[in-house]
Amino acid sequence: MNPHIVAIFGGAVSGAEAAHQLAQRGIRSIVFEQNALPYGKIEDGLPKWHAKLRDKEEANISEKLSNPLVTFVPMVRLGQELDFQDVANNWGFSAVFLATGAWRDRPLGIEGIDGYVGKGLYYQNPFINWYNHYHEPGFSGEKNEVADGALVVGGGLASIDVAKALMMETVQKALAERGIATNMFDLERGIGKVLETHGLTLAGLGLKGCTLVYRRRVKDMPLFPGETDTPEKLAKAETVREKVLLNAQSKFLFNMLPCRVPVDKIVENGRLAGLVLRETRYDGGRLIEVPGTEGEFRSPLVISSIGSVPEPVPGIPMKGQTFEVESDQCCRLKGFDHVFAVGNAVTGRGNIKESMEHGKTIAEAIAEHYLTDPEGRVSGQFRGQENKISENVAALIAQIAQLKPPSPEQAAVIFQKTARLHERSGYGGDYRAWIAAHLPARLEQLLGLEGH
Repeated sequence: MNPHIVAIFGGAVSGAEAAHQLAQRGIRSIVFEQNALPYGKIEDGLPKWHAKLRDKEEANISEKLSNPLVTFVPMVRLGQELDFQDVANNWGFSAVFLATGAWRDRPLGIEGIDGYVGKGLYYQNPFINWYNHYHEPGFSGEKNEVADGALVVGGGLASIDVAKALMMETVQKALAERGIATNMFDLERGIGKVLETHGLTLAGLGLKGCTLVYRRRVKDMPLFPGETDTPEKLAKAETVREKVLLNAQSKFLFNMLPCRVPVDKIVENGRLAGLVLRETRYDGGRLIEVPGTEGEFRSPLVISSIGSVPEPVPGIPMKGQTFEVESDQCCRLKGFDHVFAVGNAVTGRGNIKESMEHGKTIAEAIAEHYLTDPEGRVSGQFRGQENKISENVAALIAQIAQLKPPSPEQAAVIFQKTARLHERSGYGGDYRAWIAAHLPARLEQLLGLEGH
């Protein structure tokens, strides 16, 4: 057996693919996961209307993590239950991979605004996490409020998903008040179609709809992964971006406010009551804010969806908002010869362009048909991420071969410590049984739509 043992933090797409590539080469790995389930943003960040895709991708991860050369360790958070410096320097691993993803929302950037989280302000990651799970019997997470007329600050595909979720929640509630029963899966096919069936409009329901606020023009939105290095390619990309946004608005009835940037908060009675927005424009190709154009935009709810970055971990060097790596050294963490960052922990991005660079032609086709084939777009994103990790790990194998493997005594200690972590979490070593016991109730099951 190959003597090397690799620690992997994070069990989702990147971590599972890294473990799979190592196992293919006979290298054992121990995958430490902060949650009970290893699925990361597939479970908590991919909106729950992607039910079939979610199940398919989670099965893909489970197939990789159930390999005999992979040891799964759930409910262990780096920086809390485990000290990074201790694991990296004292446990004896041949290498440590950081595949912890990008879970922390970028700050909205208005002084003091984070004091209103839960009081008129939410960030995208916890909001979608709540949205995905609040239907579960016995749900004990923090309750989120949904209100008509919300402002969504963002501009990427994730911000469109937030707007979709808000629109479906508010429309479903308004229809229920009229005695009309519907569900998320019906509305996800098109809110306009559902309302038309009942002879209703958004205004007829007394709703204004949420508004997506973006600092640039619609044609600048990061909705298309194609090249823009020629005037022709740029024109095509801009056309597709506008088409994607228009299609999304026509299907889900949200509003769009481009060329605005939040510069201040509106507070009333201890709650966030809206934002002060300033206009932007291009000056010589550079985006600038226009002084004197500030206006108040009152809203009962603001959701910030301006991107995700890795969560800081004590002992891990940071450069800005991402892990600091030596980019010419296989993403080696600065100051360590055997610690490597992989996946979104490196870039701090989860966007389509970063994740799908291994299949640009396919990615472009998927982006153009975002609303007619959203599952394909998301699935392609995961495949692109897997391909990138596969290439990264292939390069890292050469690095690992030069590193000292743990001695038999060190290997025994590694697995003894792992066994103690298993005992603490209640994990008995049967991966499939653990997953089955911790998989939450699905909305489609509760609605009797398992074949949806």
